[in-house]
Amino acid sequence: QLDDHRLSGAYQRPLSGHYFRMDLPQGHWRSRSLWDFELPQPGVGLHANLELGKTGQSLLMLTSEYRKFGKQISITVAQDYTPVRASFRLMQQIGLGLGLAALILVLVLQRITVRRALRPLETVREQIFQLQQGQRSQLDNQVPLELEPLVAQINHLLAHTEDSLKRSRNALGNLGHALKTPLAVLLSLALSGQLDANPALRKTLQDQLENIRLRLERELNRARLSGDALPGARFDCDTELPGLFSTLGMIHGAHLQLINDVEPGMYLPWDREDILELLGNLLDNACKWADSEVRLNILRQEQGFCLLIDDDGPGIPESQRAEVFSRGARLDEQITGHGLGLGIVRDIVEAWGGQLQLLESPVSGLRVRIDLPERTAP
Repeated sequence: QLDDHRLSGAYQRPLSGHYFRMDLPQGHWRSRSLWDFELPQPGVGLHANLELGKTGQSLLMLTSEYRKFGKQISITVAQDYTPVRASFRLMQQIGLGLGLAALILVLVLQRITVRRALRPLETVREQIFQLQQGQRSQLDNQVPLELEPLVAQINHLLAHTEDSLKRSRNALGNLGHALKTPLAVLLSLALSGQLDANPALRKTLQDQLENIRLRLERELNRARLSGDALPGARFDCDTELPGLFSTLGMIHGAHLQLINDVEPGMYLPWDREDILELLGNLLDNACKWADSEVRLNILRQEQGFCLLIDDDGPGIPESQRAEVFSRGARLDEQITGHGLGLGIVRDIVEAWGGQLQLLESPVSGLRVRIDLPERTAP
């Protein structure tokens, strides 16, 4: 006989989840907690996932057999481990959540670490873009130790490129001056009295020497273009345009009104010499043809810059505008250099990937429109 008072209250409370059953030779005894249900009897050993009727409880049950005083005794102990499994699922969910949070944290920290590690490279990239826009001439030397060789090599390359361009321009200038003297001598001989008896030969010599002069001047100017060779170059309109307008005013006289409509603070991200060559030729041609007014306007567009040069001269008929771009062509032989100047302009615009158009000006003359694309970051 067992003393019920020594049993845990869990075995007294119906369907508490704690159960036992003892099978004796003279009968069996079970816990009150089983109420009207019977424990499954799968056999000796440990068994799991056993159902207790329709209670929804999942039992973990252990059955053992003993022999005492010559009698066979079987004892079965069972426990509902549904709460334990629920706790395991909760722990799994918590663990999964913590693992996911840890993974996100690791990824965020990794991204922050990589961004910090690559921040000097981003700074160098921005400075290279500023070089391309003409806002600086070299990269900063204050960089991490690992980037110092790269920055030093880039700065050395920039200095070498600038020096090469300057030497090339000086050499071309010297070549131009060296060739002008022999050409002048040949032209003088062509005009001398020794050829009075042969006017056809004189005319042929004059024409060919003039062609050589025009071709030489054109090719020298074309070779001097830096294009994109000098990333640190830019043209300051506030600084350069007043001097250019003053020079044109002295050349073409006070009767011309030269109007600078360029907004203050405008910078063009191209080489100063190339821009002066471009605007100088366009404005000089406009002054030659204008009656009283020449106007320059530079507009910043979404995709780059737009240069507008207007004059109030006779203009050029639409059918003849294409002829202006031919090599050395002139629509009026009394005004020197019209075709040559626009030919140089065309070379510059093509080198920069731009577009040049001859249009009718709002002031009744000719409008030269040049669209130059933005120089983008690498």
